[in-house]
Amino acid sequence: MPWSIQQIAEWIGGEIVGDPNLAIRSAKSLGEAGANDITFVDSEKNLKAWAESGAAAAVVGEKIPDHARTIIRVKDPLGSFLQIVLKFRGNREQARQIDPSASIHPSATIGANALVGPFVVVGEGTEIGANATLCAGATIGRFCTLGDDVTLHPRAVLYDDCTLGHRTIIHANAVIGADGFGYRQVNGTHEKIPQLGSVELGNDVEIGACSTVDRGTFGPTRIGDGTKIDNLVMISHNCQIGKHNILVSQAGIAGSSSTGDYVILAGQVGVANGLHIGEQSIVGAQCGIIQDVPAKSRLLGSPAMPGNEYLRCVANWGKIPELRKDVKKIKKHLGLGESE
Repeated sequence: MPWSIQQIAEWIGGEIVGDPNLAIRSAKSLGEAGANDITFVDSEKNLKAWAESGAAAAVVGEKIPDHARTIIRVKDPLGSFLQIVLKFRGNREQARQIDPSASIHPSATIGANALVGPFVVVGEGTEIGANATLCAGATIGRFCTLGDDVTLHPRAVLYDDCTLGHRTIIHANAVIGADGFGYRQVNGTHEKIPQLGSVELGNDVEIGACSTVDRGTFGPTRIGDGTKIDNLVMISHNCQIGKHNILVSQAGIAGSSSTGDYVILAGQVGVANGLHIGEQSIVGAQCGIIQDVPAKSRLLGSPAMPGNEYLRCVANWGKIPELRKDVKKIKKHLGLGESE
């Protein structure tokens, strides 16, 4: 059903500039919005796209100028637009119930208001807090502890002895608590070192689809409060990841490494065994970390180096063929023969 701009502004506490009676049928992004849609403009860099958009109206920030089309001015355009999108979608809440096909060990406990989907498995001695959402096929091992408001998406797997803080989200096919990759050579063969530790995830941690966090050898692998981990990230045994980190897709952290708080690892970063990355460091895409990183570093390249040094190197790479020609000429002139 359509909603008026007046109604939409009331949802988000915004100021209308234009027609309050304009009817809006949907909320879409700038590139997708059409004649009956509302969009949002959160930055001056999007003014050109807003001018070219077919949207009927927009939610805009305080610095965005008035427009011939209707706008709703707010402090936080993105946050307000999210509210609008959810309102248009309507209530999609599933019934908070336990599916009869779920397998829950008699000794396990699940808090109030849980949603437990088809074929979920909950192991012996596991304790799950209130408001849990366990989607179809999620598997929780024995003696795990999950806080309140935890969400496990389809086929997420927790091995035994994992601890999840409040509001933790584990996406589909992620595996928490698999064995660390630990072996020793005995009589010419690789003998497995039993992985007897655990995994501890703090509050408000999010683990992306198909990511893995291995258990420690003896103690826990830890992920700090508020850390967000993208899809396809590998965190090895005994790692200690700080609070509020951002670890982007395909990053891989070798065993016993650690990070400070507010560290960012961009896509495909590789961290060698036993290293520490200092707090508030930003490591660029595809960096190879082979030594400890001081706090507040900005790194690029493989092996990684300070970003300004790396950019100077890149600027000179294209000159190398010409430099080789010059060296060849100089050596010939000096009678030293041609360079290899």
